[in-house]
Amino acid sequence: MMSAPSPEDRPAPETLSSVFHVYEVRERGERLLYFGEPLANQQRIMEAVWPAFREAGYEVHLTRQTGEFVLVAEPRSVGEDAIPWTNVALFVATVLSTLFVGAQWYYVRDPLSTAIVSAIPFTLAVMGVLGTHELGHYVMSRYHDVDASLPYFIPFPTIVGTMGAVIRMRGQIPDREALFDIGVAGPIAGLLATVVVSAVGLMLPPVAVPEWVLAAQSTVEVEFGYPPLLHAIAWQLDAPLVYDDPTKVINPVVIGGWVAMFITFLNLIPVGQLDGGHILRAMVGPAQERIAPLVPTALFALAGYLFFVRDVGQVVGIWVLWGIMAAIVSAFGSARPIDDSPLDGRRVAIGIVTFVIGALCFTPVPIQIVGP
Repeated sequence: MMSAPSPEDRPAPETLSSVFHVYEVRERGERLLYFGEPLANQQRIMEAVWPAFREAGYEVHLTRQTGEFVLVAEPRSVGEDAIPWTNVALFVATVLSTLFVGAQWYYVRDPLSTAIVSAIPFTLAVMGVLGTHELGHYVMSRYHDVDASLPYFIPFPTIVGTMGAVIRMRGQIPDREALFDIGVAGPIAGLLATVVVSAVGLMLPPVAVPEWVLAAQSTVEVEFGYPPLLHAIAWQLDAPLVYDDPTKVINPVVIGGWVAMFITFLNLIPVGQLDGGHILRAMVGPAQERIAPLVPTALFALAGYLFFVRDVGQVVGIWVLWGIMAAIVSAFGSARPIDDSPLDGRRVAIGIVTFVIGALCFTPVPIQIVGP
């Protein structure tokens, strides 16, 4: 947590005069209010005044109050003021959620018993990848001196155990380089962790299907659609993803890798505040806003193809839901850096590679429930 800046360090009105004519400065608590007349458009004003306020320890934005234009400056904050209880509670809830779900992959009959500890490898796999992903975002946010929250994990106690995690960027983003670095750090870190987790899972022994499951008359099976990246890892290790022997199934740690790949693909959808949206916005600038509306259309088209051509009705809801979510996220717009200068070629190349690897985490039919 940064200490509050001294009022004496505040930018002098005359330093803003080229883009904003200040006629009054007021203090309201720790905030500074510069009332004046704009001499340029908002983007140009922010590009000009932002460095002075940042150096003085303030975040600044231009607004209107009772008909007057005001530059509102608030002390910058990087880090946490106290124990982030919400983050801690969600982390614990997600650990319990993944343990509960993982217990089912290990065929624990009573997931509320002490036998649930057998699911710890699954939980470590999922939480390890998600934590690494979000840590990448957080570390790069601190590197660029952008205020960001700790991760908020999302428990989801059905089939996969979690819907991922998010961090909240609370500070202004200085330029496209910072936007790109923060956006891409999570997927790259998460993908590296995913490859490791998947490889470890494929090298672990399969889980034996217990007799009580084999003898059951009305069991349902969950069939995973494995993405190309997981197939490539399995091929490299010469390890099976499916066993001919019905008494054996893959180790649940592999399922943890599958969960991580699926979440990575969803995160890289190039709309709004998703990782893919940040990366694409940094790469192509305002043109991202013209590309983003195509994404929901593509997801709805995929759902239609699966339903009418492939006759795979179960997963249609997944892509319809994400089409709706993509449309909503897209409508809120993407992050806008203060300095919108183009990105360098090296970062653009890294972005392209990241999207390509993200595409290798995609499978049109990620999961199916096969019943009696």
